Amino acid sequence: MPEMTNECRLLSVSSILGYGFPESSLAMGLDRKPHFIGVDGGSTDPGAFYLGSGECLNSRKAMKRDLRLMLLAGVPRKIPVVIGTCGGAGAEPHLQAVAELAREVAREEGLKFRMALIHSDQDPRKVSSWLDEGRITALRNVPPLTAATVQRSNRIVGMMGAEPFMQALGGGAQVVLAARASDAASWAACAMSRGLPPAPSWYAGKMLECGTASATPKGHDCLIATVRSDHLELEPTNPARRCTPLSVATHGLHENASPTIHEEPGGLLDATHCEFTAVTDRAVRVSGMQWRTRDYDVKLEGAEFIGFRAITICGTRDPILISQIDSYLQTVKDDVQSRAAGFGVAPEKYHLVFHVYGKDGVMGAAEPVKHIASHELGIVVEVVAPDEEDAKAVLGIARIVIPKVDFPGRLCKSGNMAFPFSPSDIAVGPTYRFSIFHVVKPDSPYSMFPIEYAEVH
Repeated sequence: MPEMTNECRLLSVSSILGYGFPESSLAMGLDRKPHFIGVDGGSTDPGAFYLGSGECLNSRKAMKRDLRLMLLAGVPRKIPVVIGTCGGAGAEPHLQAVAELAREVAREEGLKFRMALIHSDQDPRKVSSWLDEGRITALRNVPPLTAATVQRSNRIVGMMGAEPFMQALGGGAQVVLAARASDAASWAACAMSRGLPPAPSWYAGKMLECGTASATPKGHDCLIATVRSDHLELEPTNPARRCTPLSVATHGLHENASPTIHEEPGGLLDATHCEFTAVTDRAVRVSGMQWRTRDYDVKLEGAEFIGFRAITICGTRDPILISQIDSYLQTVKDDVQSRAAGFGVAPEKYHLVFHVYGKDGVMGAAEPVKHIASHELGIVVEVVAPDEEDAKAVLGIARIVIPKVDFPGRLCKSGNMAFPFSPSDIAVGPTYRFSIFHVVKPDSPYSMFPIEYAEVH
């Protein structure tokens, strides 16, 4: 067990590596003598493309800028630097991309450190064996996992808890780069590695994972949490921001099905009886959280290729067309289907969707407001097909048809759609969807997440 300490100071530089933060905020954070410096590296929020393709969410330049500042702040001061879900999705390509940036910075700046890489990719054969053994269950609103789905998935990762981070820190790592992880796990691990209890440690992680999202005004900036045995205190390092009881309490609702019960690997963080107290006009104390252990499970995330996407964007201000937009777009779809069949692309070979902004572009069929009050509509025309040339061909037909289809009461006999770009057709490329959102009972909290150590200089 780690030796108990009175407190642990955790400095989060931003919400995701590559989102940026003011250098002055980092400097003010260092004045607080943090025990750890870190940042979350990713999320499923940007969709399945990054996991499926292996491409990083943020640019190499942006990630290197943030990482350079973190390493220059931490390594010379012997402050461990910890990053979870590297590269956006936390698969092996993302982890290796951030590791290469760390090596580059070390060469350029003359830094030396022991680095731990925590891997999270899962072998599909192993996942299939877990499925056969009955160790995998579906999350809410997700169908049961099948062997065929496992085999179709381009990549599968497990979402690690705090234990692999603690193991890496215990192994002497000064820089810990982890693949897919629970957003709060890296922070909880840092505090627990210094002997602090799970409840305030995990709650600190919930706050630190998004930088100053728990402050006002929100932004990508530095937040410091001081974790003690029965509470924590939160304060942004930038004097232009402040934490208030309301801003902190509301951030506790972030990305959770329950406003008070937060599920993590191996336990439940219960915020039912939390109290939020202003310590100063910029700092808040949170107490009363509880941690309840439960059977250990690990979330699995997988992404599969579904085809190639092509889009075009257009807009209309025709009030007569807007008044009958649904029937108009159905006519467009029927016309496209007929024309596409003429050059050999049957309806089952593509998926054509109109995203109508100003009507229901955000929520689709779930939009409760049925009356269109907009004087103009923006339309994103999307085609997905297994063959890239088919996707582009069908989109080209849709782009031709959508400004020309007739409708009752039409006065304009030429095009009545405005296209903001030339060329109008945009080939997006390969498209993926999440195929696995399930949980597995592992052999241990460590068994799915091997750690690799390297001396970097």
